[in-house]
Amino acid sequence: MAEVSKKANITEPGDQEAGKGSPSAEMVALELPDALSVRQLADLLHVSSIGVIKQLVRNNIMANINQVIGYNVASTVAAAFGFEAHPQPSAPRSATGVTSGIRKQQRLGVDKGNLKPRPPVVTIMGHVDHGKTMLLDAIRQSNVMDTEAGNITQHIGAYQVEVNGRRITFLDTPGHEAFTAMRARGAQVTDITILVVAADDGVMPQTLEALDHARAAGVPIVVAINKTDKPDANPERVKQQLADAGLVVEGWGGDTVCVQTSAKTKEGIPDLLENLLLVAELEELKADPSRPATGVVIEARLDRTKGPLATVLVHNGSLKVGDTVVVGSVWGKVKAMFNDSGRRLKKARPSTPVIVLGFHGVPQAGDVLTSVGGERQARALVEKHLEEAQLARRAVSLDGLFSQISSGQVKELNIILKVDVQGSIEPIKTSLRRVATEEVQINIIRSGSGNVTESDVMLAIASKGLIITFNTGVEAGAKRMAEAEGIDIRHYDVIYALVGDVEKALKGMLEPVYVEVIQGRVEVRQIFGAGKGVKVVGVYVTEGKVSRDVSVRVRRKDEVVFESVVASLRRFKENVNEVATGYECGIGIKDFSNYQVGDILEFYKMEKAD
Repeated sequence: MAEVSKKANITEPGDQEAGKGSPSAEMVALELPDALSVRQLADLLHVSSIGVIKQLVRNNIMANINQVIGYNVASTVAAAFGFEAHPQPSAPRSATGVTSGIRKQQRLGVDKGNLKPRPPVVTIMGHVDHGKTMLLDAIRQSNVMDTEAGNITQHIGAYQVEVNGRRITFLDTPGHEAFTAMRARGAQVTDITILVVAADDGVMPQTLEALDHARAAGVPIVVAINKTDKPDANPERVKQQLADAGLVVEGWGGDTVCVQTSAKTKEGIPDLLENLLLVAELEELKADPSRPATGVVIEARLDRTKGPLATVLVHNGSLKVGDTVVVGSVWGKVKAMFNDSGRRLKKARPSTPVIVLGFHGVPQAGDVLTSVGGERQARALVEKHLEEAQLARRAVSLDGLFSQISSGQVKELNIILKVDVQGSIEPIKTSLRRVATEEVQINIIRSGSGNVTESDVMLAIASKGLIITFNTGVEAGAKRMAEAEGIDIRHYDVIYALVGDVEKALKGMLEPVYVEVIQGRVEVRQIFGAGKGVKVVGVYVTEGKVSRDVSVRVRRKDEVVFESVVASLRRFKENVNEVATGYECGIGIKDFSNYQVGDILEFYKMEKAD
């Protein structure tokens, strides 16, 4: 992403503070892009991410290692560490208007003279039962490499095929959820996405979800209209449905490649593979095989006899047996490597998937692999990773949006919009687009009706976006995931309030938001009269704790029948302030007496959101 034009004689990473440790007053020239993350800037300056964050704080800018900062901010930080920043020449754009995530990573510090073409990395996504697995199997059977007798294909999560002397790498992922889970961890492993749609079934809900995830990843999409051998196949209807979803194929006035296939008869598969190579040529995919390897873990497991195993897709450089590697908080020395045919390899070049033996622990899928100089450096990088992980926060918050805009960290706001009925979508979209500013563009990366699902939250994590709901709710699993990952979910029942809050956030005028925090739940076991129509209940605390200074709602068969505050709280005959999980107590609720055995009382507070 940036290139140092003169070698810097600076101290080891983490030892240099701004203005300290500089060997001379000479400024070192450094090319910087329009935007880059704090982590990337730290790597370019050869200092720790914490050192960069400290310098940002000195300039009244709050940032974390994953957030993006603009050129002006980055050049100011660079100057404090003895670098003279210059704008980097604009990177070439792909034919689809986006630059591959893998290629962005590989431009960082690569000698352009050593760049060589590399195979494209392809992921297949689509609706369940539309033939993704059969299509992969058909491609593998027709074109799989290493077809000599005796070779047995291994399931390693990825494999390569050969087409007219050129290779294509396929990721055998179980769907767009796994694809996005890797993106959520910071790894964008795909160059091209194949969207599979059954010709007899058409565009389905998961088709649209897969399309949302592919668009959010910013990679070219190739459509495979599968099952064309079926009597009720209707490819033209599929093309119309795709156009309605905003994806216009070739022949319909668009630029998206579309191929009709049949995994059963193998029809169209050669045409599909040739089109993948054509799209790859337009993307100009290149890497430097002479460099130390970088890559990403596709999947990992613990084998009873071999120990930790990981499938690694090499992005750049070459991975060799004997290399010391770091993957997140795990490191190791490569003892052996195998390809998907079980053949032992001594070297893996760019875009090659291999099983790697030699890790000291099981790495996590999506973590980036880096080849380093030795064990000492590996241990230091693992410690640095653990330290930075404590600082990292992925999500964008509507409350903190203005400060992130001001510091150049945010240039676009990604929104997942969920509504009660389809008719509400377009008015909200139109209104939100009107409040976009020159500094920040608003992207509705997914919209639909129904409750917020775990898939919606995963997309928000991967895209560093937020979720807005209109007259709809959140599934329990999605709520837990959003809370764990810090994803901002905003609920509205009036359109102008929704649009107004986004506009205020862009202008820095949003009022603090208060969120509901569940303190505890109890189950009603007995009901007692307390005189003059007043009733109290004997309850068992099933979750959390109960205290006097909170609000309470009465739930009966998942419906809220009353909301009030605690009037009395007793253990035996003693008035108490708090009762913990696993204990019984007596409770009275202000202005309520219509209890039933089995009612759930839910206690909550409203707290200011972070």
